[in-house]
Amino acid sequence: MIPRMEFGRTGHLSTRIIFGAASLGEVTSEETENTFELLAKYGINHIDTAQSYGKSERRIGPWMKHHRKDYFLATKTDQRTKDKALVDLYESLDKLQTDHIDLWQFHCLVDQKEWDTAMGEGGVLEAALEAKKQGLVKYIGVTGHGMNAPLMHLKSLEQFPFDSVLFPYNYTMMQQPAYKEQATKLLALCEERGVAVQTIKSVAKRNVEDRDNSYATWYEPLDEERAIEQSVQWVLGNRQVFLNSVGDIHLLPHVLEAASAQINPVSDATMDAMIETYGMKPLFT
Repeated sequence: MIPRMEFGRTGHLSTRIIFGAASLGEVTSEETENTFELLAKYGINHIDTAQSYGKSERRIGPWMKHHRKDYFLATKTDQRTKDKALVDLYESLDKLQTDHIDLWQFHCLVDQKEWDTAMGEGGVLEAALEAKKQGLVKYIGVTGHGMNAPLMHLKSLEQFPFDSVLFPYNYTMMQQPAYKEQATKLLALCEERGVAVQTIKSVAKRNVEDRDNSYATWYEPLDEERAIEQSVQWVLGNRQVFLNSVGDIHLLPHVLEAASAQINPVSDATMDAMIETYGMKPLFT
């Protein structure tokens, strides 16, 4: 079973592996059923999806109809204005077959102009606050990709007491001094304020570029069991963070198995050797 810890100040005990339901974007109903059975086997109790993840919300809905109480359910909106974001929210509620979202997140809020719109008058933040008053949303979070995600999350947390953040966190990203500096500041602030920290791209190997990629990820993932184990355990070695699982259901069992084992510190020397062996490179520079 996957260990659990408090998800920030929400009071919810979440499994340290959060199911990244982008992996359900283009799968069949049968594959979805098999995936939920696998999640149940490992005791996963937290799902993270988004409006933009293809069929993901619709695949999750039939399961939520019968198992809603078993999961902390998170989704996201790409919209930056109040009116459009509320349309997204109601569509998510319908597709997910639920009357509330546990965590509603502003998806990839890293562009300054979009941030200004989202946080300003008539922005998505107003939508989230209104939805929270109505009981449609319990908690509010912000997510981000790219080099400036930690920096923008710091800015967001100074503007509003978000309940969670999500950003890329793996060994290769943290070898970049500028990124590491901002990520370290973000982690410290989240620790101080009780903000839940979600991480993505734990098993990223490198960008696809001109190589074949047979997985349902926009990047090339690690796919050897030992490499996945070491990368997952490196992330979970930071006792502050949660790990959002990989966006391919065929790699998911390896991530879950790695997280269910005793978490042992993975040395920099081990990770440096992996970089050499697998040609690992940061996804964002």
